[in-house]
Amino acid sequence: MIRLAPGACLEESELIENFVRASGPGGQNVNKLATAVELRFDVLNAPGLDADIKERLAKLAGRRLTLEGVIVLFAQKHRTQEMNRADARERLFELIWQAAKRPIIRRATRPTLASKKRRVESKVRRGGIKGLRGRPQSDE
Repeated sequence: MIRLAPGACLEESELIENFVRASGPGGQNVNKLATAVELRFDVLNAPGLDADIKERLAKLAGRRLTLEGVIVLFAQKHRTQEMNRADARERLFELIWQAAKRPIIRRATRPTLASKKRRVESKVRRGGIKGLRGRPQSDE
């Protein structure tokens, strides 16, 4: 059991990992070892996630989410299978942690009478300063 946040915990068996050959540099191992990791996590059928976390997670995943509701993460940054595996898991856990945070709902407020007066006074003061920048008036 992996506990990530309140209302978000995963079983190890829910994570499906496939190891494939990575592209890019790798020396002699590039054509022999499967070091890249494709991590799959079924969001819609995850029993350890609350419904609102699932919804936010689906939005955060973006194009990494398949039509079946599975998040697919591909990690091939490192040259070892274990480091790529840890990288993919860390990215998934970060996504779930972000989804577990409830967004702060902004409540509309109205400015106070005093703040309105201060704003108008500062605008009048600033307008007076700008008015003094013009050409001097002749007294004739």
